[in-house]
Amino acid sequence: MSNFANQLVVAEREEMSRCIRTLLVRPLLTERSDPVVFDLVRRRRDPLAHWFDYHCGWTLAVEPRLGYARLLKVTADADATRPARRTRAGRAPFDRRRYVLLCVTAAELLSVPVTTIGLLADRVVQAAAADEALPAFDTAQRAERVAFVDVLRLLESYGALQTVDGTTDSFAESAEAKVLYRVDSSVLMRLLAAPCGPSRLAVPAAGVPAGFEALLAGLVQERRYGLPETGDTEDGAGPETRFSPVQRNLWLRHSVLRRLFDQPVLHRDELTDAELGYLTSPTGRQILRRAAEQAGFVLEERAEGFLLVDPDAIATDSRFPDDAHHAKVAALLLLDVLNGAPAGCAPEQLAVEAGRILDRFPRWGKAYRTEGGAAVLAEDAVQVLADFRLVRREGGRVVPRPAAARYRVTGATLKEEHPA
Repeated sequence: MSNFANQLVVAEREEMSRCIRTLLVRPLLTERSDPVVFDLVRRRRDPLAHWFDYHCGWTLAVEPRLGYARLLKVTADADATRPARRTRAGRAPFDRRRYVLLCVTAAELLSVPVTTIGLLADRVVQAAAADEALPAFDTAQRAERVAFVDVLRLLESYGALQTVDGTTDSFAESAEAKVLYRVDSSVLMRLLAAPCGPSRLAVPAAGVPAGFEALLAGLVQERRYGLPETGDTEDGAGPETRFSPVQRNLWLRHSVLRRLFDQPVLHRDELTDAELGYLTSPTGRQILRRAAEQAGFVLEERAEGFLLVDPDAIATDSRFPDDAHHAKVAALLLLDVLNGAPAGCAPEQLAVEAGRILDRFPRWGKAYRTEGGAAVLAEDAVQVLADFRLVRREGGRVVPRPAAARYRVTGATLKEEHPA
């Protein structure tokens, strides 16, 4: 093979790995948000679609003319660790009110190619009033308008809504604000990542509250693995059915690789016997190593579990360790305490340690300078560690996971802060 051919192979491999990692962290990629990577995805869409379908069972839809690519990352397990977040400073997670407004607003936008913020707000008011299950939407209250603005800005970030004139934030200050939008209904239709659309479930509106959990399970039901009518088998091998050995192997491959490519750490004791057996089999190992290499990850396999490291941090939506906010710094410091207590620590013990951290860093935020602030800081820090799967809550205690040992402090010098 000539040097030129070698260079083409290397370039293709690098482009594939970059696209895979980008789509893992940004499953809805628009040409407007990242034209360079979108062009790569457009040119490599066939091998990319094959890679995601073979390894994870996820569908990749690329629409060059409409300017977006959507990776449908389906999972049967509810995961609340990655909520929608406000686009303003602090990036607070969406609350229940904002999620409700997001659903109603998206539904109202589907029927209009162009709208103003005032007309859209009126439609949401009317939709909420027409449904007894929805709380009223009152634009006279500033808190309601701020929540509405958060929803619109999230839709703007997805590319489903484009501001033509005015600024969305102005609505938070006045319901009379003038903002003109162009709606991309094709992107709106792709927001829901579910293999089964809600309309196909044909559940009467009156039956939704009582059967909500069953409705959610129906949305993520994947028939390619068989007919999951009764849930998992006793050995946790996957959907119990009349499925063939081929479907069983397909389910094991996809379920394991989905978790590994979607989570920072995968511990062996979190896998079922069937999943662990597949992952440690010669075929499973070969597929895992090849998938990690093609995606540009470094695979770390330890006695306790598996870890995919992205050396370029492209697929990383959140970093640890990181000094982005106080909870992450406190999490790293508390991790040292937790690593010294294999049986775990009680929340009260961690609150005491958090109080010492606050004493050490007197310039930290006012949010933790109130009564009970140390307990709040400890809780926020533990949540950070739980999100990174470094600890778990067990019997009222916070117990370190094996991966936490990676951050064991062997020697450090801390620069103390002093009041000005």
